[in-house]
Amino acid sequence: MNHRIYLDHAATTPLRPEARAAMEEGARLWANPSSPHAEGRAARRALEDARERVKAALGWQGEVIFTSGASEALAIGLGRARAQRRLVSAVEHDAVFRAAPEAEVLPLVESGASGFGIDPALLRSALAENGRAVVAIQSRNSETGTDLLSECGAHVAEAVRNAGGILLADCSQSAGRAPLPEADMIVVSAHKLGGPVGVGALLVRDFGLLEAAGGQERGYRAGTENLAGVLGFAAALNVAEMAHWQTSAEERMGFRERLSEGGTVFGPGVQCSHIFAVTARSLSSAALLMRLDSMGFAVSAGSACSSGSLKPSRVLSAFELDGEAARHTIRVSLGWSTTAAELDSFADAWGSLAR
Repeated sequence: MNHRIYLDHAATTPLRPEARAAMEEGARLWANPSSPHAEGRAARRALEDARERVKAALGWQGEVIFTSGASEALAIGLGRARAQRRLVSAVEHDAVFRAAPEAEVLPLVESGASGFGIDPALLRSALAENGRAVVAIQSRNSETGTDLLSECGAHVAEAVRNAGGILLADCSQSAGRAPLPEADMIVVSAHKLGGPVGVGALLVRDFGLLEAAGGQERGYRAGTENLAGVLGFAAALNVAEMAHWQTSAEERMGFRERLSEGGTVFGPGVQCSHIFAVTARSLSSAALLMRLDSMGFAVSAGSACSSGSLKPSRVLSAFELDGEAARHTIRVSLGWSTTAAELDSFADAWGSLAR
């Protein structure tokens, strides 16, 4: 191959040219947005303009707190919500479990058309216990591409609302690609959609849902805002719709079908068109990663290493993929810069390895 092909966009995706240009402009507005002098006021105007553009791009009517990324947004949402209890789905990102280590874990069950989701009866039962609860559930899973809120999101939101709870949706893998789900708080990460690393946002329906802490972001976060990053974030969102991808949804789903010819595509529930978990029984996931890397392809594993031994992914286990299959599973994720030719090249390589 004459060049490498990057297919690990669920981890991070390349910076869009529009975001790079906006960051360069932000670097020229070097003053602290909290400063009262003319330079600081100019920086503040740019920050607030970016906040409004983020809200407009996402169709959000509430508040926006800029953060250092999704992990901090989750820590604020789960750690400072005006609630006594935390309920989280079994397939949430590790950052959720770090932010709420004592959370009650809700398993997934098969749920009609959506395939997998939180058991409605179990959710209602958990919400009925004493104390207001924050319920954290992903919009799209980062390992399997399963959409957890498209089919059952309204029912989850209604159950949480009726119980007086707070619904937090992690939209790191869906914001800028699909409409936001109905939720009280939403987490967004810039570098998943073509913005810079080190910036994200917590969208909050009302500041009254959170305990205030910190001197910036209306008193809900401490630390000088990353103005250049915020401007890059807003610019990336402005061009992040599906129409600005190099491939169509039909081409990406056709690619998924080609992968299934050489192995197994593990796709529980409703699937998005840019994250695929694929299994080849002929090689372990570690061997697949090394072989593909040597062939010029960047992908990631569907399982994690711990203490030198390969253990099945917690997420894949929660989706009921058996441990043996999980040890042979990798993740292939596409992004705005992925081309149809790159998909063809990988599909051919995958077919040869899987055989």
